[in-house]
Amino acid sequence: MVGREVAVGPFGLGGYLVAPQAGRGMVLFAHGSSSGRESPRNQFVARALQKSGLGTLLLDLLTHAEAQDRANVFDIGLLADRLRAATDWLGRREDLHKAPIGYFGASTGAGAALVAAANSPQPIRAVVSRGGRPDLAGDRLRRVNAPTLLIVGGADTEVLALNRRALERLPSEKQLSIVPGATHLFEERGTLDQVVDLASRWFERHLTQARPS
Repeated sequence: MVGREVAVGPFGLGGYLVAPQAGRGMVLFAHGSSSGRESPRNQFVARALQKSGLGTLLLDLLTHAEAQDRANVFDIGLLADRLRAATDWLGRREDLHKAPIGYFGASTGAGAALVAAANSPQPIRAVVSRGGRPDLAGDRLRRVNAPTLLIVGGADTEVLALNRRALERLPSEKQLSIVPGATHLFEERGTLDQVVDLASRWFERHLTQARPS
């Protein structure tokens, strides 16, 4: 993994940070319930975003001790608070505070990313969900102003139905992209490449044209 290890925010969360090229944005990753910054799928996506000049921050949203309690890994409010804390941490860095921010959420992490985007005091310019559970954001879906892309596998029928319903509740620019034949983890040949292509184009559109106030 390219980048440097960092300790993020007041809890010292472990992360991998790659700074963006000039004029490009930063993408923070919110992982699913059973993974963290070492997630091979999210690292794969992060490397692709880096090639387009975007910065990335992959981090563990829980400390090692907290992760031992399974209740914490499904606590959407707690995970969203940690993501906002990481966003604040980036905003205080002299080298990164002007970069537009986007969130990439996977599985339950997508719910946390949407809650964090809805509650963030600073603008979140884009959200991408991969095989996510946006329904876990509940009523806060209606407060998400960030352009949101929901990517779901065509064979992940239950999650696809949840995403269709969540899409109707999002008030901002939104899109549902279905990857044919893909299951929940996008393990089928070529399906994760399609995720990368969709996510890269969404972030490039919204994080390179947007300018922070």
